[in-house]
Amino acid sequence: MDPHAPMPVEATETHISRLFFTPDRVHKLLKPIATGFLDHRSVAARLAAIEREYELNRRLAPDVYLGVTPLSEGGETVDAMLTMRRLPEGRRLVALVGTEEFDPALRAVARSIATFHAGLDPVTTPTQMAGTEGLHELWNSSFAEMEADRGTVIDADEFDRVRHYVDDYLGHAPHLFRLRQEQGWVRDGHGDLTAADIFVLDDGPRILDCLAFSDEMRICDVLADIAFLVMDVHRLAGMAAAQRLMGWYTEFTGEHHPGSLAHHYVAYRAHVRAKVEILRHRQGEPDAADRARAYHRLALDHLVRARLRVVVVGGGPGTGKTTLAHEIGQQAGWMVLTSDEIRKDLAGVEHLTHVDVEPGTGMYDEGTTDATYRRLVELGGVALEAGASVVLDASWSSADHRTLAAELAEAHGADLIELECRLPADEAKRRVLARRRDEPTASDARPEVVDYLRARRDPWPSAVGVDTSETVSDAADTTIATVWHHCTVHVRRG
Repeated sequence: MDPHAPMPVEATETHISRLFFTPDRVHKLLKPIATGFLDHRSVAARLAAIEREYELNRRLAPDVYLGVTPLSEGGETVDAMLTMRRLPEGRRLVALVGTEEFDPALRAVARSIATFHAGLDPVTTPTQMAGTEGLHELWNSSFAEMEADRGTVIDADEFDRVRHYVDDYLGHAPHLFRLRQEQGWVRDGHGDLTAADIFVLDDGPRILDCLAFSDEMRICDVLADIAFLVMDVHRLAGMAAAQRLMGWYTEFTGEHHPGSLAHHYVAYRAHVRAKVEILRHRQGEPDAADRARAYHRLALDHLVRARLRVVVVGGGPGTGKTTLAHEIGQQAGWMVLTSDEIRKDLAGVEHLTHVDVEPGTGMYDEGTTDATYRRLVELGGVALEAGASVVLDASWSSADHRTLAAELAEAHGADLIELECRLPADEAKRRVLARRRDEPTASDARPEVVDYLRARRDPWPSAVGVDTSETVSDAADTTIATVWHHCTVHVRRG
């Protein structure tokens, strides 16, 4: 091989830049153009933009972004070139999908992003992506650009449902967005996390190509940042992989972020991609319409998941309602609040300490029971304001108490799902005795309590009956599917 022979150079273009590839380097020039979101027509603007891109991207890949070289002509600087280390194509995260390396790589990426976010200072100045008004404007802009393709490229009913869910969610969420800002979760992140721009090397991930040209879009809630990659992983590898990514991110941050907000941001990212594909479709690009529909349905899926839920799980003692409530909470990732524990908190009694009094007296008299339900609903409201769906576990014998739950759901724009565990009295009594004998429990129920509450139970026609005559675990899977179906059907009527 001739050492003096010129290195082969490959060239490609994006809408705002030109890229030149040698075997071990990538060189980037910005095009002297103006678009709706940037203006690189002047030399000074391009110099500032390329320097900014270099500085911001070195936060996540300092050994990839090597430097900026001014380009001169006649002694005058006419441009600047960003030089990067070229990374192996086969190590892109997108190339690992479907291989045994994908999950370990995805976990490593989740750790890198969590570490990156943890090291950023909170941004207190509001940006468009970080508040309900600004985010609503962005959604509405996308709706306006896509309106002409409603009923052709995008199913009209799906288009309208997306718009309804967005308006409903953001209309009830100002407190949540303010809370996130106050808690310091708005930070100067990456802004454009995609699987194609993440390389997973033996010594860790390299995350490239942040959204350097727009502070307004890059500075956002950390959930909006990770949501871009969650959306991309869902598209490439399915919902289960996207959930694993979000779970690992949560694990590495050590924080419990509101799932409803995460899903809303994922939906927004998918909707923007749907809009981009519609624009490509209008320009005649093959298959762009199919991609637009796929992204739009992904957005719809996450908007349904983003809706807040109040799941009321009731039934008499021994019917398995607490077990069912915790199964739903665990599988859906929703908070579970239990009246047995709240009652004892109000009375200053340890959860596992049994208090045996006559039914309807002492800790179980009408006044204490009313206070318990009010506190249960109050705590549910705190969770909903923080963006968390709730499962409320209690007997719910009184129609008046159920009305409190319905009012709670309505006040927060949440879907109300009512479940009543049903079991013959003799079997309920047997289970109550076995539970007190065999396992620690906050419940003070005894066989006589089963009869007492059954005699005073108001009809509950709005509840979905759950037969728990087999094991509660057997009923749980079917019930959880019913819960999701009920939610989806319920919101479709809106």
